Amino acid sequence: MDITTTDASLIRLLQLSSVSLPVGGYSFSQGMEYAIDTGWLRKKEQVYDWLEMQLLHSVAQVDLPLLKLFMEAAEKDDREELYRLNDLALACRETKELRLTDTAMGEALVRLLNSLDVPQPFAHGPSAEDVSFVTLFAIAAVHWRINTETAMLGFSWAWVENQVAAATKLVPLGQTQSQILLGELQPVISEAISIAQTIEEDHIGAGLPALAIASALHEQQYSRLFRS
Repeated sequence: MDITTTDASLIRLLQLSSVSLPVGGYSFSQGMEYAIDTGWLRKKEQVYDWLEMQLLHSVAQVDLPLLKLFMEAAEKDDREELYRLNDLALACRETKELRLTDTAMGEALVRLLNSLDVPQPFAHGPSAEDVSFVTLFAIAAVHWRINTETAMLGFSWAWVENQVAAATKLVPLGQTQSQILLGELQPVISEAISIAQTIEEDHIGAGLPALAIASALHEQQYSRLFRS
């Protein structure tokens, strides 16, 4: 069977969105570990509410609109715009931990794209400036000819899958419950993408106080499975 350009882009999207992508997404709970430890989340339905809220009021309001803008800049090879938007992405992270999640995964993706011969303008190493994971995800998507809506879908799925994997360990959830949860969140992903496509740059931003509090307190939690 011949693999078409569309097929190749889909395969690359699966690679970019895979939990096996060596960027360390599995090592961050983004505040969920504290929320579970303190008793906010005790069962699957509460985890669903926690993730739905973030999808609709954080991912849809920050990450996905930024992904769209990053891809437009990457299409034009506008490096100054990529740097400017990267600063905006990092400024939207409400805690040190959420910023670390973004930049640690971004740095890992910089190294990976360099190894895969994907051109990208960000340096890496001790002297490198922080780079958002969203920035590099967009650059890779453009290089591999993945369209914007499909890239949004892959990015959202990767985020949801990592969060559900964290909940599976922490609540804990059974494997069947986790798969049910993934199925229940799929329509929310579609809704988040629809919202993101209406967000202009001046309206990018989110405020989820409980998430910020959970993330900040997780930094000092006495015992942790996930990075902070």
